[in-house]
Formats: sequence, C-alpha cells, structure tokens
Amino acid sequence: MVKKHKALDRTDYRILEILQKSGRISNVDLAQQVHLSPPPCLERVKRLEREGYIEKYVGILNPYKLNAGLLAFIQVTLHSTASNDLEDFNQSVIRLEQVQECHMVSGGFDYLIKVRASDMQAYRDFLGHELAAIPNLRETHTYVVMQEVKVGSSILLIDDDK
Repeated sequence: MVKKHKALDRTDYRILEILQKSGRISNVDLAQQVHLSPPPCLERVKRLEREGYIEKYVGILNPYKLNAGLLAFIQVTLHSTASNDLEDFNQSVIRLEQVQECHMVSGGFDYLIKVRASDMQAYRDFLGHELAAIPNLRETHTYVVMQEVKVGSSILLIDDDK
C-alpha cells in the first residue's frame, strides 16, 4: 500500500526555501520567519524529512581553501550501454572520491561527470589512472572550468497555489 503524502502548502514551501539557504537555522528562528510557533514548525520540518522532501543537511565547503580548486567536467562515452555495463560503470564511478557528480545523459555521449582536484597534475593522474581503469570506457572529453560564475544547490520551488 502506497502512503499518500499531504500536499504542500505555502508554509511548507517557505520552510523548504529557508532551509535550503540556511540548514542550520534554529527552529525558533525558522518558526518566526514562517509565522508559526516553534512546535508546529518543528512538526512540519519532521514531516518534510519523513516524507523525503528534505533528504539531508550538508555543509558547503570552500574548495580553494581545501586544495581542490581545479574543477573539470568530463564527457564520457562507453563502448556498450547494455544495462549491466551501465550499472558496472555507475558502481565504479561512485567509488571515485574526486567525482562530485555523475549524470547519465541523452545525446552525443553517455555521462557527464563533475570532478575536483588540487591542480592539473592531480587531475591528469585521476584521468589516466582511476577513470581510465574503468572497464567499457571508450572516450572522454574534458572541459576545465576557468571561472565559476554561479554555484548553488538550491531548487527553485514552485508553489502551485500561487
């Protein structure tokens, strides 16, 4: 039996909007901003967590202070896109710590990978030793980022009631 989730209202959307910008906000401050008392505000947050609207809370780190200033995107093409080959590739990439994101895409290649490294030599080592060691890898194309113009993780929330 599938449990039906309560529809989100404007207050829920506002809570989500605030939390994705400031996940460490206190419940008291959050409640004040959404015009609720703290207990019902906390209950809403718990419900949003329970129903999967909020997956987890994270800290956003400064890559330049942590010796991970080189950012690159890699287009990956595989020899075979059979289901088991895709799953093998997925599991291989998940284990690579330099990979921040990996997306299967449609179009002229199979995956787009976002990688951070300390410098070009570290990136070349990653590309030549770790990524190249994945079976079924046919071709890669790298795009090194020269400037990060906009970086974020916020999702544009659309309240259907507005």
